[in-house]
Amino acid sequence: MAVPKRKTSKARRDKRRSNVWKLAVPGFSRCTKCGELGLPHRVCGNCGYYKGVQVVKKEA
Repeated sequence: MAVPKRKTSKARRDKRRSNVWKLAVPGFSRCTKCGELGLPHRVCGNCGYYKGVQVVKKEA
């Protein structure tokens, strides 16, 4: 069985593992009221609607 000659340093180990945990780009969806792009399952920042219901009152 192969045995490492030297201990792998924490920096070397962590450098090797760093690529694995990259975050994916979030998917955007269009608002049903105004068509603005935004994150899904969030209140629209442009019009204040969520699932066709006004949640936040926006000034015109």
